[in-house]
Amino acid sequence: MKHGPIALLDENMPVLAIATKCKIYDKVMSNIAEAKARDAIIIALATEGDEEIKKKTDYVFYVPETLEILAPLLNVIPLQLLAYHIAVRRGCDVDQPRNLAKSVTVE
Repeated sequence: MKHGPIALLDENMPVLAIATKCKIYDKVMSNIAEAKARDAIIIALATEGDEEIKKKTDYVFYVPETLEILAPLLNVIPLQLLAYHIAVRRGCDVDQPRNLAKSVTVE
């Protein structure tokens, strides 16, 4: 977030924060506070039961608590669904993304 990316934040810029309970949670919360101070729209992925994050973000998606080593496997599911629904709302063809034929060979 330091330097370049933070300079781009304003009231029209959404920031997606993965703020599940882990050893860097406090640092993520600090980044959220910095983004919010610049009026960014904060969308967070958080651990169920985290009530504090509601006060610092605009939208929260919750995932169940799990072992830290398994969290990426659990977190990717709502992130993929979010990406899918954003693409559909934008009118993108989610079944045939552009340039896919250049990177995948079908026999």
